[in-house]
Amino acid sequence: MFVLFEEAGKYLGGRVLSEAEASAQVELDSGKRVKVKAANIVLRFEKPAPAALLDEARALAAGMDLDLAWEFAPEGEFAFDELAADYFQAQPTLAQQAASLLALFEAPHYFRRAGKGRFKKAPAEIVQQALAAIEKKKQVQAQIAEWAEQLGAGECPAPVREQLYKILFKPDKNAPEYKAVVEAARATQRPPLELLQRAGAIDSPYQFHWRRFLFENFPKGTGFPALKAPAIADALPLAAVQAFSVDDSHTTEIDDALSVTGLGSGTVRVGIHIAAPGLALAPGGPIDQVARARMSTVYMPGHKITMLPDEVVETYTLQEGRDCPAVSLYADFDEATLALKASETRLERVPIVANLRHDQLDGFITQAWLEDTAVDNAGTPEIAVRLREPLSFLFRLAKQLKAQREVVRGKPESFNRPDYNFRLPDAQGEPTGNERVQITTRQRGAPLDLIVSEAMILANSSWGGWLGELGVPALYRSQASLAPGIKVRMGTRALPHAGLGVKSYAWSTSPLRRYTDLVNQWQIIAAARHGKTAALAAPFKPKDADLFSILSGFDAAYAAYNAHQGGMERFWTLKYLEQENITELEATLIKDAPNGALARADTLPLVFQVTGTQGLARGARVRVRLGEVDEIALDVHGTVIERLDTAPAEAASEDEGEEEEVAGPIAIAVDLADSDEAAPPEKVPA
Repeated sequence: MFVLFEEAGKYLGGRVLSEAEASAQVELDSGKRVKVKAANIVLRFEKPAPAALLDEARALAAGMDLDLAWEFAPEGEFAFDELAADYFQAQPTLAQQAASLLALFEAPHYFRRAGKGRFKKAPAEIVQQALAAIEKKKQVQAQIAEWAEQLGAGECPAPVREQLYKILFKPDKNAPEYKAVVEAARATQRPPLELLQRAGAIDSPYQFHWRRFLFENFPKGTGFPALKAPAIADALPLAAVQAFSVDDSHTTEIDDALSVTGLGSGTVRVGIHIAAPGLALAPGGPIDQVARARMSTVYMPGHKITMLPDEVVETYTLQEGRDCPAVSLYADFDEATLALKASETRLERVPIVANLRHDQLDGFITQAWLEDTAVDNAGTPEIAVRLREPLSFLFRLAKQLKAQREVVRGKPESFNRPDYNFRLPDAQGEPTGNERVQITTRQRGAPLDLIVSEAMILANSSWGGWLGELGVPALYRSQASLAPGIKVRMGTRALPHAGLGVKSYAWSTSPLRRYTDLVNQWQIIAAARHGKTAALAAPFKPKDADLFSILSGFDAAYAAYNAHQGGMERFWTLKYLEQENITELEATLIKDAPNGALARADTLPLVFQVTGTQGLARGARVRVRLGEVDEIALDVHGTVIERLDTAPAEAASEDEGEEEEVAGPIAIAVDLADSDEAAPPEKVPA
């Protein structure tokens, strides 16, 4: 005796081994034995074998006209053999009965299941809707197949091109465009990114990286709503100082300026003046909402996306020739010993007498010029000559402050590598990626750099400690120690920063370009106005959930922006290699890597993987022959062709807190397992 029965949503056949009142022991064709409830058995037969019956039934079911079957079906509930009698003949064969069962079971849009082997006709309107959906699905599948064929042939359909970044990085896996890429990649056995590149979906490598960044971080574009910068209502006193800023020539968001008074009196007062948008902007206001959404200005070679609209920046920037509202930290130092005697914070208007540009003055304002009055001023710009005395004091102070921090750090700060500057002189507005690039170097720790950086560290650490003493929460940066793997973290508590060698550190000196600094400025203003009761008056209170939300959002945005800046600098460095036809580089090995090592170019901002390093230790200098540049993956490899030093290599010292990042295959979200067939055995970026 054989039976046909339902098991886990499908129909199976087998031979009855034994049978009780409520169940039967059945052996399948595979030899497996199962216990089947009597209610699940729908057909009993002596012959043919179950496999033969099911094969014949499936063939008959495939040829059944479901529209006709639906017309013939009785109203109300009915059994499958009743339909078989109406559709085939009064005495349907076993195979015809089984065919009716399978056809009914597999057509839920025509027939609703009403029990084991029993069904009910679906309403006519439901049938029509289902048929329309099935037809639409067929059309979509046909469209997917057509697009996949075009992609495989090296052509990119317009809908796929329009969805390129969504497909690669934030896909809707049910979208036909995505499925077409998956199917084409599976059929051609090419990684999706390579497939799309060959099909012409990517206009240019630069536009690929730029549009990907915008897609992920500025999906609504980079434009600003119409906003008007509010005026500062406070009647601020005018400071009796002559302040000057030091920035790059391309800087428009001038956040900070310095002043020096009291030279020759025994006590010198250094003023650190910070642009004060916090005196006019209010948390939750329309401009604040824009700034909070962006969190920071985004920098990249030849272009930037500002945190605030140009009109707002222009209102509060420390522009030469204006009396600018500022939050000022005044620090009094003994002129002889440079010991800090006192400090105070003021809200005031500060006369800005000069916007110095370090790229124009670094060649004149040297250590020798600042320290030795015998060095004459021949060729030195007049503004530098006028400020020589305050600059000389600030340089002496900066060296002292740095030395004091290094005592706390436990070791000196190292400036082993230069800063690299990128210029695109041919760019007209937003770069296209085809411009020529100029890469120049500027040694870290140059006098003007040191003066500004030490002043800002003094301000950020002083204000951070002051807010902590008053119990006013702020956004701090801290580092528990200089031990390997201990990174700088952000939090709302005043904790030590081991990397800088200070007791606390709260970013406060760039409120026009970093949202954390604007938030901290609001807290500093409350402290300046209310003193010991500032914790009650500050916009953000202790354990304020909004403050933690800002911290989290800033961390994520700042990391994304820094990654994009690093990627774009790497792009232009690779472009420079091609532009200058550089095929060999001198480099230093810095880290072991799979199948070789990582090397840092001696004269370019480039870390890349090299092979042929057997027997060479970290710190060895080598000459490397470069391979092909991949501007999409931002990658280039090299092969060691010569060792340049003969002495045993020593480990190269690294700056604390820095991590080497080497671009590799683009991480995309296309998963070939999403295709209807299994993906081929190949390594595909995922």
